[in-house]
Amino acid sequence: MVGLQYYASDIHVLDRMHMKAKSSAALEYIDRPVTALEDEYPEGFIDDWHHHKRCQLVYAAKGVINVMTEEGSYVLPPQRALWIPAGISHMATCKSDVSLRTLYIDPVVRTNLPGKCRVIEVSELLRALILQAMKIPRKYDDNSREGRIMRLILDEIELMPIEPLLIPLPDDKRLAQVCQDFLSDPTQEKDLTCCASDAGMSRRTFTRLFRQQTSMSFSAWRQHARLVEALSRLSEGEPITTVAFDVGYNSSSAFTSMFRKTFGVPPSKYFKDQ
Repeated sequence: MVGLQYYASDIHVLDRMHMKAKSSAALEYIDRPVTALEDEYPEGFIDDWHHHKRCQLVYAAKGVINVMTEEGSYVLPPQRALWIPAGISHMATCKSDVSLRTLYIDPVVRTNLPGKCRVIEVSELLRALILQAMKIPRKYDDNSREGRIMRLILDEIELMPIEPLLIPLPDDKRLAQVCQDFLSDPTQEKDLTCCASDAGMSRRTFTRLFRQQTSMSFSAWRQHARLVEALSRLSEGEPITTVAFDVGYNSSSAFTSMFRKTFGVPPSKYFKDQ
């Protein structure tokens, strides 16, 4: 990612971020199918809106990142990676200190690469390959062992399961503001009538437009947003009971039940291989 905004007064920090921006931009023009970049970012670092000529696989070896696109908000905990197709505008916020590993992939190297953003599970093999890619010279021989490693990474990306970690956001600015208000405080319990009033709409119009633009009811969206927020907190080691109450659940058992229904495993097992 290219860091262009950082809440710090230290000019040396800003200079370092500027050098990172130039480094990642240069990778777009290296004549290799896949190039790699590793970097460290502090909590609160903001990578402002931008896009790349290459596809990206963004993997946080440590820490949690929130990535925003026009489609919605993605939370990226450890052991998960975000695929971003070439040309997709996005911004990112580090929710904690982050060790980032990014692959830049020529979009013409494969015809069946994903055409939309998606969060994928990172298997032990893919993780090992990503970390190995960081050690490969940028102008490697494509017919060498290094070239085969890069091609194997692409094979693995195509096979990895997709994780439901997108929080879709509506296009309508009034609806989007209601969503942003909720994301800033997922414990709030405003009813649908109150949310519709905040958006300056009737309840019926709010319900119809929200489902039309997100493919979800507002109630289902709110529940999903809470679970994704909970996931980012759990990845940082917060206790399940604390997280459950922090995101608006009345009991840890209710939270665990909904978590299992959505992600297929209870929260205690989701990061078992971390």
